Amino acid sequence: MRDLGAGFRYLINGQRWVVRHGRWLGIGLIPGLITLVVYAGALIGLGYGADDLAAWATPFADDWSSPWLGLLRTTLTVLVFAFGLFLAVITFTAVTLLVGQPFYEALSEEVDRAEGGEAPESGLPLWRELWISARDSVRILVRVALYGVLLFAFGFVPVAGQTVVPLIGFCVTGYFLAEELTAVALQRRGMVLKDRLVLLRGRKLLILGFGVPLGLAFLVPFVAVFLMPGAVAGATLLARELVGENGGPDGDPDGDPGDGAGDGAGDGASAGGGTPAALSPPHALGD
Repeated sequence: MRDLGAGFRYLINGQRWVVRHGRWLGIGLIPGLITLVVYAGALIGLGYGADDLAAWATPFADDWSSPWLGLLRTTLTVLVFAFGLFLAVITFTAVTLLVGQPFYEALSEEVDRAEGGEAPESGLPLWRELWISARDSVRILVRVALYGVLLFAFGFVPVAGQTVVPLIGFCVTGYFLAEELTAVALQRRGMVLKDRLVLLRGRKLLILGFGVPLGLAFLVPFVAVFLMPGAVAGATLLARELVGENGGPDGDPDGDPGDGAGDGAGDGASAGGGTPAALSPPHALGD
């Protein structure tokens, strides 16, 4: 359970880092603001159209008596909008990272330099990095959509659909949010999607401690935009622990050069199940 708290501290430390480096906070807000405008319009449209979609999907219930007709369509309307919101939270991160790839790469590199004195580089041209990010995001979103369909179906189960299913949904959201965010730092270390997923599965509680609170915060309008730069910074700190480059989340988030770069590296490696050995050379990103 200690990993849950450690993951949350990485999230907080990332926010502290960008606040103390205000220039990076300002730069990191730009992609999120662009994406927010697009997503706000889409969700408003879904909100207005969800009841019509529910009526279209249930023609068999047109002759039902009250209150069953209203109960069915209201439940379906809520589930449709919840499913859309679930996808919006996940895809917001992916789309924002894609739009802001150069911004967030630079931010992540700066965190690495502050923490360890050097920033790993993939050695790939920008267009290639954008292609890899887009391709991996689609693969992740396919997984998320499958989970979303299953959770949507189980949402009709009495009691469990209104209690257990939302909790599982938040965990799924948080887990894949963390994957998208740590990918910024891990791709620069030559890790392909398959290796990243293996790495994250080895520290599930740490990942959930970082991702679930962030996913909940992202549900609040406009909050995602302002938390995004700090989330990238925190995910970089988290990625450093996963590959054994950090001593833990309790160090100085200002990151004096050399602090935490070597202390506890062995612990981070063992906790990640020997993950540093799974690192691939940079050219493996294109596989």
